[in-house]
Amino acid sequence: MRRKLRILITVLVLALAATGCSGPGAQGGSAEDYPSEEIRLIIPYAAGGPTDISGRAVGAYLEENLGQPVVVENITGASATVGTGELVSSPPDGYTLLVATTSPLVLVPLIEDVGYDKDDVETIGVSIETPAVLAVQTDSQYETAEQFFEAAADDPGGLSVGLPGANTPQGVELMRLRDEYGIEVSPVPFEGDSEAVTALLGGNIDALFDPAGEVVMAPIEDGEFRPLAVGPEERVEYLPDTPTLSELGYENLTLSTSTYGLVAPKGTPSEIISKLESTLEQALQDPEVREQINERYIPQEFIDAEGFRALLDDTWATYEPILSQNGG
Repeated sequence: MRRKLRILITVLVLALAATGCSGPGAQGGSAEDYPSEEIRLIIPYAAGGPTDISGRAVGAYLEENLGQPVVVENITGASATVGTGELVSSPPDGYTLLVATTSPLVLVPLIEDVGYDKDDVETIGVSIETPAVLAVQTDSQYETAEQFFEAAADDPGGLSVGLPGANTPQGVELMRLRDEYGIEVSPVPFEGDSEAVTALLGGNIDALFDPAGEVVMAPIEDGEFRPLAVGPEERVEYLPDTPTLSELGYENLTLSTSTYGLVAPKGTPSEIISKLESTLEQALQDPEVREQINERYIPQEFIDAEGFRALLDDTWATYEPILSQNGG
């Protein structure tokens, strides 16, 4: 009787072990079996912004091509660290993903202790890149960037510049403008692009320095805003007459582009990351996805998991000494 009981217990233990090893949430699961249940896609920003739009477009493609529901969930708050923290604390099984930016993964962890940093995620790939633009109202007295920066130099802190958030690449560039070039403006952070645009439309700020996504480009294309300068190293194709900050003499200010991509919790199996990486690349080639996102924001060459990791590491290395000097 005891022998039969021991055999029964052994069989049960082996059965439970086999179930645990082969289940969809197992860390050792293979790409062949993935996914076998719904995927949760966290967007750490409010609905309607570029992160949300690109995330939902990619999520719909993942759902269609991976054969499982993709449930999009907006978890906002604390400069996107609430949603990012939720991702970091999730099981590393490929069933929780995040549309991430450099702000909650690099900037905020360098400024304060949020319990994680860029090394607590597995990168999958970049979905969109949005260059920053410095813009004023069309009836502003500043018709060129040179005029704007000259006025700022003559009156340190006298000109207010709206930002899409407190901890953004654009905010760091304004900090560098002050520290490296001696030109100080008063940054005014808002909760997203829409608030910054509304403030400039209402004349409550002198300018905005914001990613040139749909929300910012609409008043530019409607003739309500005048673009003065853009942040990348090279001119922006859809703002061909707008000079870069580098052209204007601020050679180092080339890091204000906002990058959005997919990440998973640290420890997610490499086979699953590779499957998601290839699916994301296919999604960004899909005409419907490109139309939903607006293909001008999709990198011409796909930035894969390795490229996204390198971007985060390079940004960290650049920003760490800057933010440490400024009390970060």
